[in-house]
Amino acid sequence: MMQSFDIAIIGGGMVGLTFAAALKNTDLRIAVIEGYTPEPILSEKPDIRVSALSRASEYIFKNTGIWDGIIRRRVSPYHKMHVWEKDSFARIEFDSQQLAQPDLGHIVENRVIQLAALDVVQSQQNVTFFMPARCQSLVVGESEVWLTLDNGSALTAKLVVGADGANSWVRQQQDIPLTHWDYGHAALVANVMTEEPHQQTARQIFTPLGPLAFLPLADPHLCSIVWSTEPQRAETLLNMTTEQFNRSLCTEFDRHLGLCELVSERAVFPLKMRYARDFVCERIALAGDAAHTIHPLAGQGVNLGLLDAASLAQEIKMLWQQGKDIGYQRNLRQYERWRKAEAAKMIAAMQGFKTLFSGEFPVKKLVRGIGMSVLNQVPNVKNEMMLRALGVRGDLPELAKLMNSE
Repeated sequence: MMQSFDIAIIGGGMVGLTFAAALKNTDLRIAVIEGYTPEPILSEKPDIRVSALSRASEYIFKNTGIWDGIIRRRVSPYHKMHVWEKDSFARIEFDSQQLAQPDLGHIVENRVIQLAALDVVQSQQNVTFFMPARCQSLVVGESEVWLTLDNGSALTAKLVVGADGANSWVRQQQDIPLTHWDYGHAALVANVMTEEPHQQTARQIFTPLGPLAFLPLADPHLCSIVWSTEPQRAETLLNMTTEQFNRSLCTEFDRHLGLCELVSERAVFPLKMRYARDFVCERIALAGDAAHTIHPLAGQGVNLGLLDAASLAQEIKMLWQQGKDIGYQRNLRQYERWRKAEAAKMIAAMQGFKTLFSGEFPVKKLVRGIGMSVLNQVPNVKNEMMLRALGVRGDLPELAKLMNSE
């Protein structure tokens, strides 16, 4: 039997569920299609996939009701950030007190975010889940899209939202071209215990082979690491014995937190920049990693995707209230212009950072050192940069702002 919806969201991860939650107070009929059901029980040890949530993302979650579920599970605020270059005087430090902010953000496991979002969306009367289920076909018609799923279900929707990750099936079905390049890096992620407490401080060291970040978790001696380096070296690190890995990690990090001990599995992910030529086409919209991926060195990828979700929901609600076709490409142009511009700025910034810290040429290293030292001594410029990273500056959707009800 054919089921009819207004919106079909392909992908029930962080971005897709946040988009659905942002539409909870509407009469839009929404289908969420997700290929697997997440394990609802968290283990005592944190997962190795985490995100650094900005203030804008925090507000989105608070304004959609997701934040309570995150706080109830596991979350780690951080109050300071130290960034420096190995074998150099280049250093910059940020402190939430200097910004008159309660913190600089929160480190949260991706599965915690997904489970908290599921709590909200599964309680919505306007949402139907197809989970676990995968799309088999997508046909775009004049006024609707026809979808068939591998569980035998068939449905139609006025709009399909592709929130299905970097290798988006929706994007591939529509043959939307990608601008892309390989960063020449892979990211190794793991959790480590440190001899000295992290003091709720995020740390990142730039080395000749790439940046290494220590992100503070709830346990005062536990950090999530993101080690970006050359792919062959990442594989070597992945296959080292635990003792070899611990030694390599301590050396790379200049023993800033004393001895480090691996306490989780390790995983490696290739790092690529992706930027879809079109974020919308007839009856299709892309959000999150389906539309763009960036280098993780500033931890902004998930925040960019959550802003996509909030922005698209804002545009959809406006169109729906005005009685306009929510799947008509021309009506979705504002969302595309808005989010393509924001994504392009972030991609350029990340590429600039990566280029700035690449290479050991002495003059370039001296310029980096002088530049960071000067910036560290100019509070107004430094604080403005951090406020933008926090997401309290810029062209933000309403959901990413502090609501009066809070």
